[in-house]
Amino acid sequence: MLKLEKRPQPSRLWTYLTPVLAVVITMIAGGALFAALGKDPVEAIGTIFWEPLFGEFAFYYRPQLLVKGAPLVLIAIGLSLGFRAGIWNIGAEGQYIIGALTGAGVGLAFYPMESWVIFPLMVIAGALGGWAWATIPALLKVRFGTNEILVSLMLVYVAEQLLAKMALGLLKNPEGHGFPGSRNLRDYASAHNAEIVAGTGMHWGVVAALIAVILAYVLLNRHILGYHIRLTGQAPKAARFAGVSPSRLILFCLGTSGALAGMAGMFEVSGPSGQVSIDFNVGYGFTAIIVAFLGRLHPVGILLAGLLMALTYIGGEIAQSNLGLPAAAIQMFQGMLLFFLLAVDLLTNYRIRLKQAEAA
Repeated sequence: MLKLEKRPQPSRLWTYLTPVLAVVITMIAGGALFAALGKDPVEAIGTIFWEPLFGEFAFYYRPQLLVKGAPLVLIAIGLSLGFRAGIWNIGAEGQYIIGALTGAGVGLAFYPMESWVIFPLMVIAGALGGWAWATIPALLKVRFGTNEILVSLMLVYVAEQLLAKMALGLLKNPEGHGFPGSRNLRDYASAHNAEIVAGTGMHWGVVAALIAVILAYVLLNRHILGYHIRLTGQAPKAARFAGVSPSRLILFCLGTSGALAGMAGMFEVSGPSGQVSIDFNVGYGFTAIIVAFLGRLHPVGILLAGLLMALTYIGGEIAQSNLGLPAAAIQMFQGMLLFFLLAVDLLTNYRIRLKQAEAA
C-alpha cells in the first residue's frame, strides 16, 4: 500500500524538479491526446516545441516568443506577489481588459495629435485602470470579508461586457463603416507600441516585463515588504504577531497585480493587437496563473515559464495550421501543464512510502 508521509520541511530538490517533471508528463499525456485525435504524437509534440525555435521559419517565430511572453510574464509577476501572501487574484483577465480600455481611451482621446507625451500617459492610464479594477475585490475583502477569488473572477465577465460595449460604442471607429472596433493604434504613431529594434519582437511591453522581474526579485529578497509577503504566506499567525497589517498587504498585492495586468493590456492593445475589439482578450490573464505556478512564484522562474508558455502558444498555432489540430486540443494541452504541476507538487511536501497491508 502507498502512504503519504509529510516531510519535516519542503524538499528543495523537488521544488526545482517538479516543474521539469510536470512538463515531461504533460508531453506524454499530450502525445496520448494527439494520438487519440488521429495525429502522430511525436510529430505534434515536435511541432509545438521544436518548430518555433529551430524549424524552417524559426527566424520569424523566435521574435514572437517575446511578443507572446511579455504579457504573460508581466501579469504573472503581479499575481505571484499575492499568491505568495495567500491572496488569490483570479481576475487578472478583467484587469488586463480594463487596462487596455483605459490606455487605448487616452490615446484615442488625443487623436490625431502627435506628441511624445501620449504614450507615457497611456501607460499610466492602463496601470491605473487595472489597479482600480483590482482594488474593488481588495476593498470588499478588507471591509466586508468577501472572498477575493469569487469577486475578482466575476469582475472578469463584467469587464468583457464593458469591452464589447466600448468596441460597439464610445471607442468605435467613426470611419470604420459600421464595423465594431476602435481605430487601429498601429496607424497612430504617438499611440503605437512599436518594436524598439525592428524584427526582434522587443517592444516596450517586453522592457516593462523585464523591469518587473528585476523589481519583484529585489522586493522579495531585499525589502521588508517582501519579507512581510513571504512571512504572511508561510506563517499568517506569526505575521500578525510581528505587526504585519493584513489590510495593507491585501490592498498592495491586489493593487500591484492589477496595475501590472492593466499595463500588459495597454501594451498589447497598442502593439500586437492594435485595436480595441470584441475578441481582444485571449485568456492571458488566466494563462498567467499557470506561468506563475510553473515558475514557482519566483521572478526568474516566471520569466522562463513565460517563454515556455509562449512557445506552446506559437507551436500550437503552427500545429493547428500544419497538422490540423483543433484549438481546443492545444488549450487542453496547456491546461494539463497546470494540472500535472499541481499534482506532482505534492512531492515537495510529502514523500511516498510503501506500507505493508495489515492481515485481516
